[in-house]
Amino acid sequence: MILNTLTIFTPFLNNLLLFLFVPIFLWGQDTVKMKKVKILPVPAFGHSPETRTYIGAVSLFTFDFYQDSTTRHSNAKIEFNYTWNRQIIIECGWNFFSKDENWFTKGQIHSSKFPDYYYGIGSNTPDSNKFAYQSNRFIFDISTFKKIKPYLFTGVTLKYIQYWNVSPINATSLNYLELTNNVTLGLGYSLLKDNRNSILSPTSGTYIYVNSTYNFSKSNYWKFLLDLRYYKTWNEKFTIAGRFVNDISTNTPPFYDYAFLGGDKFVRGYYYGRYRDKNLSCLQLEFRLPIVWRIGMATFGGISNVYPDASNIKMTNTKYNTGLGIRFMVDKKDKTNLRLDYAIGNNKNNGFYVSFGESF
Repeated sequence: MILNTLTIFTPFLNNLLLFLFVPIFLWGQDTVKMKKVKILPVPAFGHSPETRTYIGAVSLFTFDFYQDSTTRHSNAKIEFNYTWNRQIIIECGWNFFSKDENWFTKGQIHSSKFPDYYYGIGSNTPDSNKFAYQSNRFIFDISTFKKIKPYLFTGVTLKYIQYWNVSPINATSLNYLELTNNVTLGLGYSLLKDNRNSILSPTSGTYIYVNSTYNFSKSNYWKFLLDLRYYKTWNEKFTIAGRFVNDISTNTPPFYDYAFLGGDKFVRGYYYGRYRDKNLSCLQLEFRLPIVWRIGMATFGGISNVYPDASNIKMTNTKYNTGLGIRFMVDKKDKTNLRLDYAIGNNKNNGFYVSFGESF
C-alpha cells in the first residue's frame, strides 16, 4: 500500500518541486498577473516551535475566473520548506468556487519527512515526557460541497493519512506503544455555512462547519468537528475575529489523529501536538487594525482544553495563549496579508509564525 501510494503521487510531487523554484523573485515584488489568475511567488521563512527556523518557497494563487459579484475569489497555495530540524515539507492547499458558487471544494495534499517530538496523551503531560521520533507522512484531505441555498453548502469528505518509517531518534526503542506505522481512510459528511467576504483575510461574515467522519484504521473510530467563526469590522478598519472549535473522537484513534492544540492554525504559542487527547475545546479571539501604508497589527489570545471525555473537563487543565502580530498587505485589491505572529502559552511555551492569510 505504501509503495502504491508513493508511486501514484511521485509525479505530482516532482512537478510541484519544479514549479516552486521557477518563479522565485525578490522580496516585495508585485503580484504577477495572468489574466484572471494572480500569482504571488516569494521566499518563505519563519520560525515555529515544531520546526525551529525554516526556509523555502511559496506561491500563492488567486483566481477570479468569473469576474462577477456572486462568486468569491478562489485561491491555492503551493509551498516547500526545509527546517533547521532537518524536516522536509511539501504542501498544496486550495479553496475553489465554481460559477455562482454552485459548487465548492477545499483540501490539502501534504508530504513530509519529519523528525518530531511526542509528549504522550493527556492535558498534563510534563516536558520530561518529550520523546524524539521520526516519520514519513502523507496526507490527502478533500471536501466537495453543493450549494443548497446562498452561502449554505452540504458535501462529502475523503481523508487519507499514512505514517510510515516511524522510529526513535537517539533511543534504542519507541517509548510509546502507540507510535507505530499506520494508515487511516476516512469518509465523512459535512454542512457548511460560509458568507465571509474573503477566504484568506476575512473582515466580515460567519463560518459554520459541522463534520462527521468515520475512519477505517487499525481501530475504527468516529471524528466529529464543529468550527464556528465570526468577523466584524468597524469604520472599515478595525476587525474583531472569533473562533470556537470542538473536536471529538471516539474509540482509539492513531496517535496522529487525536484532537490536539498547537501550531499555526490551532492555538498559536504551543508546539504542534504538545497536548492531545480524544477531545479538544478551543476559543480564540483576535483584534486587527491598520497602522500605516500597507502595515497593520493584531493582538490575539484564547483558552483551550484537551480531555478524554466530558466528565474530565477541568479548569485547572485549561491552556492559555496570547500574542501580537504584524500584517503586511501584499495584495491591495484582494487585501491578502503576509502574517508574522509571536505567541506565548503556559509553561514557557512560545512560537513565531510566518504565513499568508490569517490564522482563521
